[in-house]
Amino acid sequence: MTSEERHPLTQFTLNMLPFSDAASEGFELRQVLRLSLFQVSVGMATVMLLGTLNRVMIVELGLSAFLVALMVALPVLIAPVRTFLGFRSDTHRSAIGWRRVPYLWFGSLWQFGGLAIMPFALIVLSGRQALGPVWAGEALAALAFLMTGLGIHMTQTAGLALASDRSTPETQPRVVALLYVMFLVGMAISSVIMGLLLRDFSETRLVQVVQGAALATLLLNLVALWKQERMRPTTKAERATPRPKFAEAWADLMAGGSAGRLLFVVAVGTAGFQMQDVLLEPYGGEVLGLSVAATTLLTAVWAAGAIVGFGLSARWLARGMNPIRMAARGVLFGIVALSTIIFAHPMSSTMLFFTGAGLIGFGSGTFAVALLTSAMAMPVRGNAGRGLALGAWGAAQAVALGLGVAVGGATRDVVNTLALKGYMGEALTSAATGYSVVYHIEIGLLFITLIALGPLVREGQSYATKPGIRLAELPA
Repeated sequence: MTSEERHPLTQFTLNMLPFSDAASEGFELRQVLRLSLFQVSVGMATVMLLGTLNRVMIVELGLSAFLVALMVALPVLIAPVRTFLGFRSDTHRSAIGWRRVPYLWFGSLWQFGGLAIMPFALIVLSGRQALGPVWAGEALAALAFLMTGLGIHMTQTAGLALASDRSTPETQPRVVALLYVMFLVGMAISSVIMGLLLRDFSETRLVQVVQGAALATLLLNLVALWKQERMRPTTKAERATPRPKFAEAWADLMAGGSAGRLLFVVAVGTAGFQMQDVLLEPYGGEVLGLSVAATTLLTAVWAAGAIVGFGLSARWLARGMNPIRMAARGVLFGIVALSTIIFAHPMSSTMLFFTGAGLIGFGSGTFAVALLTSAMAMPVRGNAGRGLALGAWGAAQAVALGLGVAVGGATRDVVNTLALKGYMGEALTSAATGYSVVYHIEIGLLFITLIALGPLVREGQSYATKPGIRLAELPA
């Protein structure tokens, strides 16, 4: 039934429903929403690794911050495996013809297994060990973090590739925005629930909460992948055909230079946005004198800015904007945001600080949606499939995020040590100096990103649909 044949009340309801335009022929809205549940499970696991367990390991279990940082870094260090996983999902052959669903399923199992053994590993790591070698705790905890990280990478890469396979070029921008929003929803809901459940901490409660998250992950991903990929039975001869080699597929992806430049833009731009990720709250408390309650609101402000960025990105792309130009727009907002945060200190303005945090969310959200849309729409050449392109995109983003956060924190510590000892001159003897240096480095990286984006504008895809602003294109 076309939009002209629908009852006016039905058409009005669809127009008012967020993301109703993400559906397309053969990929109904209920299927889009159901598939997006894998992003909820990934968001929940991300909160678990980077937030909840981070604090529990340091405060309640008394582990060293260095050991905790090492464990948390493990999922980031294996992020390049996403490229190979994406390639394998492109070339996977099974008797029933599935390519993406097996990787979604086994990724879910890796996530489940990692979270299932994690609380026991952490308890052993904290010193509650009666038998076994002294290094058992470290080995078990590393295994749990590696399994969970591998599961996240496998699930997200295969899920994004499946969404790209099923959506049309016209609906891809809305599907991308929806997937990002569901990731934020998963993070927000799980952080609140886990915070409440672990308020009265005990080792038994830790086991219950983390294993409950493992079970929720398996159920969410099972619902997400159910009947999402059609069965296309293959013959034994087809399955016996040699697969293309990864090196050949990678060479095809890099052919022409646009893919390599896109990955460079993803890496440098992500680092430019994320170096301050762990510094905003300390900056607000140490430099601007804000309370813990006030700095805690920064996450909500950032998320609100990101959601607005997702919604406007979907609308801009639907009206035909080149995604590379839209990425440049996000970078410009990021430069303005970081400049605003820098000026918040000399002007002693809390309002400027929170405005800058919201603009960072808006700019990074717009930038991420634009480049993911470009990766999803990248022309398939030779042996290079969309899974490989999306895996490379995810790997570049994850590695840049991890390295950016680490370099940002180290730079702040080194510069502040020198500044507070007077080595940088009287004018810079301030706790704000280290933060300011990091923000200026980020601005420099964003300018480099703008330069690198230039040649990509000519090759960017555009998504033209009928003009007009509709509420259905907004995330909420």
